Amino acid sequence: MLREPKKQEIEEEKKIEEVEKIVPQTSKVIVPEGWKPKTTLGQRILKGEISDIDKLFAEGIKIAEPSIVDVLLPNLERDIILIGGSTGKGGGIRRTPFRRTSRMHKSGRRYRISVMTVVGNKNGYIGVGLSSGPPGKHQEVIEKSVNRAKLNIIPIRRGCGSWECMCGTHHSIPFTVDGKSGSVRIKLIPAPKGVGLVVADEVKKMMRLAGINDLWCKSKGNTQMRTNLIKATFDALKKLNSFKTKIEFEKKVGMITGRVA
Repeated sequence: MLREPKKQEIEEEKKIEEVEKIVPQTSKVIVPEGWKPKTTLGQRILKGEISDIDKLFAEGIKIAEPSIVDVLLPNLERDIILIGGSTGKGGGIRRTPFRRTSRMHKSGRRYRISVMTVVGNKNGYIGVGLSSGPPGKHQEVIEKSVNRAKLNIIPIRRGCGSWECMCGTHHSIPFTVDGKSGSVRIKLIPAPKGVGLVVADEVKKMMRLAGINDLWCKSKGNTQMRTNLIKATFDALKKLNSFKTKIEFEKKVGMITGRVA
């Protein structure tokens, strides 16, 4: 004779089903065929011991293989920053993806090309990479730059820090932050919903890939040097992770916001 399940067992099974619907199954990762990891971290990911990239950032583990980012963030997108330029009609500058530099040798001039790329998943992760190589190998230089951007990927803290909005969603940044590189100084300011990205065109590419939709900024210095402009912006986005808001601090120490005076 079969035993009928108790009322308590039925309630526990219902709770487990509800939790499984809410919590996504992140234990499985899609590993590309033919991938042979070269590091211990890659071997652990291949075995299924690590399935969340946030765990790497929380423990301060360095990513040394671009394929690790491909496995843990399969929906990455890329974009090229226009850092080069050539003389256009009327004396203006026509922006190009590749910047060509030269140096003088006994045998004559030797040229190299540089390219800067940005990768992101439009949901809080972004990386920037700069690479150079001999002319004529444009695709190889681009791939090298993309791999460096994957190794430099970081999580971005998003929020709504504008006093005009205060909606609590992740459409902007939580507070004002500064960044610098070379002579360029940039300040990122949270903006309310609907303002859009009031930044330079190349910075817009970064923000879209990071998942930020509304932002103001102030900049000074030689902003025409776009490599320094992008590096300064990336430096500012890094600093978003080095501060804690009041709510986050209260949660960390076990306080309830409603009880704080």
